[in-house]
Amino acid sequence: MTLTKVDDADPDTETYSLEPDAAPVPVDNPNLPAPGIVTEKRRPIVAGWLTNRRDFLATARHVGAHVAYASLYHGVRTVGGVYPARLAARAPAGAVRLAVAANAWLWDVEAAPLRDYAVRQEDASEYMALARLRAGRVRLRGFATVIAAVFGLGVALTLCVMAPAWLYVFAAVGVMGLGYAGQRLDAPVIGPAVLKTEVQKLTFSIVMRALGAIGNAKISAAIKKGGDMDGMKFTSEICRDGPGYRADIDLPYGVTPEDIMEERSSLASGLRRKLGCVWPAADPEEHEGRLILWVGDRPMNETTKPPWPLLKSGMVDLFKPVVFGNDQRMRDVHVTLMFASIVIGSVPRMGKTFLLRLLLLIFALDPRSMIYAFDFKGTGDLGPLEPVCHRYRSGEEDEDILYVLHALRELKEELRRRAKVIKALPRSICPENKVTPQLASDKRYGLHPIVVGLDECQIAFEHEKHGAEIESICIDLGKRGPALGIVGMFATQRPDAKSLPPGISANAILRFCLKVMGHTANDMVLGTGAYKAGIRATMFSRSDRGICFMAGEGDDPVIAASAFVDGPAADLVTARARKVREEYGNVTGHAVGQMPESGEPTFDLVADVRRVVAADEKSIWNERIASRLAALRPDIYDGWKGETVTANLKPHGIETKDIAGYTDDGKRTTRRGIERASLDQSG
Repeated sequence: MTLTKVDDADPDTETYSLEPDAAPVPVDNPNLPAPGIVTEKRRPIVAGWLTNRRDFLATARHVGAHVAYASLYHGVRTVGGVYPARLAARAPAGAVRLAVAANAWLWDVEAAPLRDYAVRQEDASEYMALARLRAGRVRLRGFATVIAAVFGLGVALTLCVMAPAWLYVFAAVGVMGLGYAGQRLDAPVIGPAVLKTEVQKLTFSIVMRALGAIGNAKISAAIKKGGDMDGMKFTSEICRDGPGYRADIDLPYGVTPEDIMEERSSLASGLRRKLGCVWPAADPEEHEGRLILWVGDRPMNETTKPPWPLLKSGMVDLFKPVVFGNDQRMRDVHVTLMFASIVIGSVPRMGKTFLLRLLLLIFALDPRSMIYAFDFKGTGDLGPLEPVCHRYRSGEEDEDILYVLHALRELKEELRRRAKVIKALPRSICPENKVTPQLASDKRYGLHPIVVGLDECQIAFEHEKHGAEIESICIDLGKRGPALGIVGMFATQRPDAKSLPPGISANAILRFCLKVMGHTANDMVLGTGAYKAGIRATMFSRSDRGICFMAGEGDDPVIAASAFVDGPAADLVTARARKVREEYGNVTGHAVGQMPESGEPTFDLVADVRRVVAADEKSIWNERIASRLAALRPDIYDGWKGETVTANLKPHGIETKDIAGYTDDGKRTTRRGIERASLDQSG
């Protein structure tokens, strides 16, 4: 009931009436039309492993290896006399068992309980019927026994006279048969060739047990309810998928695959599998509550991976996807290296350098490409690439850093040249203002692919004298390089803001994150918010070498293990690449003994700073100096920031300090800068 005000003639009084509530309006309209879209997922007519070549070969290899091993195992023990000796040893026991069984059969022992029951029930007629039946059975069985004994003895005597060799064969077979009958159940003479392990076939009950073990309240409640289980159900049968099992599950309402991925350790415990066997993931083709649970037979790092397809033959077109590794199910994982800056991060000894070298080998197999490889670790891990490198250096000494700086200055000039070339090309040749496969193959324009790979890049960025300039050039390469056919690869074992500047990490398209220790490093490599979204390279163990999250190739990050190419194998790949490059006419620079030109800047930084800082300015922020320098000489100072000015003034003895001032919008704050007096004192 509802109180409703009634308009009244008397303005000094208010009158209300009590009226019944209106009928509720139903939310669900029975006449609401369906969207007209029916989503169907047809079950395969033929098992998946029969339609996929790799899965079929994996299954065939598994079955074939099992049959071959079992045949060899039992064959050796049979021919070697192990099984015959064991059977002969058990023959007396078998003879006793056979005699006891034959005696029981002859005297109809199996019917004795029935006769005993008839006696105890004092059922004379039933007992007499059973007695007559027993007498007939005993007569018939006794006659058969006598005939068999006479016939067997006659055959034995005949063979002894006519064919004694056959008698020995029959005797041996008889002894073996008695031995087989005399073996103990707990110790069979012929045991299994392959002992069963603790790995179980994945079943509904095992999956439910594991999901219940992760401690998610909604999943636990759904499992307890049974039946519909709040939307939780298996959408298809559990099936074999490569070297493991796959289960497709709709999770309870409000639960996402990320919730499961966060509890991967607990899930593995519930499945009674090693952590490296258990890989929950979302299904990008379905809704946000669909979970794909893949459980391998063995951990990913223990599974034999297929060889890299390019290890012994084949060349590369960098504008097309190339196989660089495998996922958990040992399917090929592809990567497209053009038009991307690349970041690789991990803790030490997880395969970061091997991955960088593999990607550089892919570049080497495209004869059009030019390779700059710099190993600041100084161990020569990138050494196998030296015969095909335009520029190569290994080490962290000042002369090594200076060599790299000169090479990067070359690239900076090349970047400017390419921009001018592309700008001048007509739309009919360059419609998108970027390097295309056709332009890269046309030697007239010099727009071939270029890659610069820096291993332990933090060493170069943190160099006291040249670090700021190297960082500035690399940031520029990361921003403008991909469209102009120049790819930067930056690998570091310390992925933080200082070792991997935001100007580089923010512009990276392809990101490879092997094991890291915390969420900060994880997001530094994979992008802000990756850890919160469940993309966590922290979950990898120390034994998961070469396994990483790869982001940027496709809509969603994937887990992949890079192909293992060791030093000797890398030498063979490089030799093949060198031969093709010689035929193509692209062996240059370091590969033919040429050093980079110094590329020393033809300017005086201190003099330029004096020019842009007025004599009456007592102090100035370095960021304002950077903007003025860029306006003075854009070809040299373009891209410089306040910290770049700070680092480059330091070798000249010009002190930087916190300077108070006002921003453009009138707010007072403190930032790094210099005093004009320090410029005058620097000489």
